[in-house]
Amino acid sequence: MHLRITKQRPLRQSIRLTSEGGCFFLLVVAVGMVAVHTGNNLFYLLLSMMVSVLVVSALAAEVSLRRLEVVRHLPDLLCANNPSPAALVIKNQKRWWPCYALQVSDVTAERNECGRGLVLLHLPPGASRILNYALTPSRRGLLKLSEVKISTAFPFGFFNKTIYYPSPAAVPVSPPVKPLPPWLMREVLETGLQRRIHRRGYGSELYNLRLYQPGDDSRTIHWLTTARTSQLIVRETEKEGECRATIYLSLLAPDSHDALFEDAVALAASLVRHLTSRGYWLRLVAGAVCSPFGHGDAHQVELLRILALCERQTPDTEKMPPAAAPLWLPESEPGGAIIIVRAWGQTPIADMRDFVAVIDIET
Repeated sequence: MHLRITKQRPLRQSIRLTSEGGCFFLLVVAVGMVAVHTGNNLFYLLLSMMVSVLVVSALAAEVSLRRLEVVRHLPDLLCANNPSPAALVIKNQKRWWPCYALQVSDVTAERNECGRGLVLLHLPPGASRILNYALTPSRRGLLKLSEVKISTAFPFGFFNKTIYYPSPAAVPVSPPVKPLPPWLMREVLETGLQRRIHRRGYGSELYNLRLYQPGDDSRTIHWLTTARTSQLIVRETEKEGECRATIYLSLLAPDSHDALFEDAVALAASLVRHLTSRGYWLRLVAGAVCSPFGHGDAHQVELLRILALCERQTPDTEKMPPAAAPLWLPESEPGGAIIIVRAWGQTPIADMRDFVAVIDIET
């Protein structure tokens, strides 16, 4: 799994009294008032000890959180509404002072905390610990993480000291992948089988006969044709039939169709996932972005990243001249089956004879 790593030094901090600390502070005030009114040295001694406890508590929490190194590990792509593994590495760079009772959480740019409940009870000097948690983004797009929050109530629980370590990162979040209706997958698969691409390559079927060229394998010579024409003729084989599909996602939709547009993007992601699992060679067209054909898990991640970052365009801003759209390719690169996914029923498309399937989310 590819990881993205970011780290920075702490910049801001905060401290607040806990409920126990508030009660103890009121008790200190009460003892101080009694000492002033009575003039008893024992009360002054008790007051000084209680104030010392407060000071030591604040200083110990401050020292415990200082000189920490934070490293965040994230996958290259997340999926909306699905937990993804993430990790925070906390290293104590102090030489003599350990850290105790650390509470760690990740913070997004919107000040939302992720991975709550991460606790590190003891971190010796010079040691590091890995804290794993499940990161579950709520919507697709670009998830921006801004900082890592580390707090402690060590040693007496009177103060809750917090330090924020800036650690900016941005990870694309793909739309959620949902199960597709069986009838839809059946029609798409049948269409793909009918639109197999026949190309030159290694195989057993005859593709073409041509004149021998220097460097050709002598085992490919077609002796019957050679004897008939008195010229060296080689036999080219046809590559095993492969299923290709082009998924075209229309970005054109008015503001009232925002939810339908997100459904369309999720449907396109589901098609990518299911067709990849079937061994299809896929190409994705989303607005002006056109990916090359490819297959396998790495290509699937690239297509999902495109879907994660695509944005809806209103009918007044998007320009879609059908003849200039990247969906129309030269004959040298056939596209196989073509599937159009649109959220707005009035999206202009070219001659329907050029398409295989149009999935209209609105209807």
